[in-house]
Amino acid sequence: MLKSMALVALLFGAAAFAAVQTPAAAPVTVLMKTSKGDITLELYPAKAPLTVKNFLSYVDAKFYAGTVFHRVIRGFMIQGGGLTPDFLEKPTKPPIRNESGNGLRNARGWVAMARTEDLHSATAQFYINTVDNFELDRSKYCVFGRVVVGLDVVDAIEAVPTGTVKGYDDAPRQPVTIVSVARVPAK
Repeated sequence: MLKSMALVALLFGAAAFAAVQTPAAAPVTVLMKTSKGDITLELYPAKAPLTVKNFLSYVDAKFYAGTVFHRVIRGFMIQGGGLTPDFLEKPTKPPIRNESGNGLRNARGWVAMARTEDLHSATAQFYINTVDNFELDRSKYCVFGRVVVGLDVVDAIEAVPTGTVKGYDDAPRQPVTIVSVARVPAK
């Protein structure tokens, strides 16, 4: 009788534990329309939940519409999402906690949060790696997604002529604008 009760308690406990488990968050797809073409990103909330939630809050608020890729370095990355075509910084929400070390890497075509020297300073700006930048993993830059369609557009942005524009080095001489960023409905 005691063995039966122990087995029932064990089974009940396992069922209760299973009931509170949540499945891993499914990837989220967003479409970024730029003046150079479209880029489709797949974001990984199971790996970087705070970062993806933060990025999507800017997407849902249409914050990125009209911002530019303001930093383009050949053989490194393209950065955008925080400045207007006049190179004025848009006001952002408070910084988020860094989620680097989540198993995602700063490899070609992967998306990460830009930040200052402060580890927990990322807000809205992001970058797309144009080559493998694994040294950025050691520097704890948080990767949260990847380009699934449009790497040719990333390469086209990387190839634009750059210089110093309004005090910003490595800035495109002609603006590369983010027209819009929106979620793609799940299939």
